Amino acid sequence: MSIALEGLPFILAGFAAAAIGYLLPNKHIGAAMILTGVLFAGFCAFFFRNPERITPKCPATIYSPGDGTVLSVAKEGTDDGETIRIFLSLFDVHIQRAPCAGTVEEVRYEPGTFLIAMKPGASKNERNVVRISPEGRKENLEVEQIAGILARRIRCWVKKGDKVAAGERYGLIQFGSQAALRLPPGAKPVVKPGDKVYGGLTPVAEWRDRG
Repeated sequence: MSIALEGLPFILAGFAAAAIGYLLPNKHIGAAMILTGVLFAGFCAFFFRNPERITPKCPATIYSPGDGTVLSVAKEGTDDGETIRIFLSLFDVHIQRAPCAGTVEEVRYEPGTFLIAMKPGASKNERNVVRISPEGRKENLEVEQIAGILARRIRCWVKKGDKVAAGERYGLIQFGSQAALRLPPGAKPVVKPGDKVYGGLTPVAEWRDRG
């Protein structure tokens, strides 16, 4: 299993702290630094894991944009489509993946708060929004990377005009966070709150006409 490049500075920092601890003349403090540094490096290697996945080729299916637990499936505001919100704990993979094949129509940053990602108020948190025009469809959908109380850095690796495949990695949220998928009216959710989902693998919605 590979590790996202964004995690390397954290891992190296942990090993650097352990190395400093090894050189300290005070063995008790040194041992504590070694243990802390190694544990921190190990946790970061686990957190920034970037597993290879093969997304099924099914144009009628919309896949989860990330790993986690479904918080809610509901219409929000005046939108006709439904929104699926997914909570990513510290122990989930934090890579985000394209829910379907298509073209990136827009990437936009929206400032906001930094509330706990599993709370309802997190819908107003800082976020990065990617709008995708699915292949063979007239309706766009949006995926959101949402910051949390610990997640203060969002990475997005795509830009307007890019082509993405279903399940393709497109970003990363550092530490606990939330992902959301805003569906158009032509798509129907197939998950419910409490369901465990995996990015690029779990079907979370399907097109009503199924192509």
